[in-house]
Amino acid sequence: MSEPGPVQLTELPLEALIACHECDLLMRKPQLADGECAQCPRCGYELYSHRHHVIRRSLALVCAALLLYIPANFLPLMQLNLLGQTREDTIWSGVLGLYDSGMQSIALLVFLCSMAVPLLKLLCQFFVLLSIRFNWGRSYGLLLYRIYHHMRDWGMLEVYLMGVLVSIVKLGDIAELSLGFGLLCFVALLFVQVWLEVTMEAHQIWSALSGEDSHAGD
Repeated sequence: MSEPGPVQLTELPLEALIACHECDLLMRKPQLADGECAQCPRCGYELYSHRHHVIRRSLALVCAALLLYIPANFLPLMQLNLLGQTREDTIWSGVLGLYDSGMQSIALLVFLCSMAVPLLKLLCQFFVLLSIRFNWGRSYGLLLYRIYHHMRDWGMLEVYLMGVLVSIVKLGDIAELSLGFGLLCFVALLFVQVWLEVTMEAHQIWSALSGEDSHAGD
């Protein structure tokens, strides 16, 4: 664990400095080995860390998330049996149901937050990692990574999952429910995306895209 010391602005070039996101302390950017992290000496905030094989691990996770995306959205989340009638519900059928019920704006919002934006985020991450791994299209990688950061707050799979769980609890008293394979894939997709967010260290990605970290693609 490394704690960089404060410096005068005139002592070092800008690329050798870093500011704490919490207390705005300006300090010298430390050089980290694998597994180390840098902390602010004033407030203790973790500035960034250097993870092992971050590109390979992130590529594996983003590929797993893309494979889970189709079954999570188009396979049944649950099967509802009420008064002798059986119905299977998926995320896509929920969007269509809202649209057919005259709630087009809500259907569009659900589609964007639960399907479109999460897929676009994964595709951005995938192509950013490929540009680093194979050392091509770094300028496009920088653009896609900026787009990804702007979309981070719009992908709300965890909110949709909470809605599904609330529906299961409420409908369980009036109908016979059985969980579908799509729900398992949806939960797995959510956990893989959280794991990917933790693994894909932003500081290393920015450094690799700008050419500062030549070993990030290893």
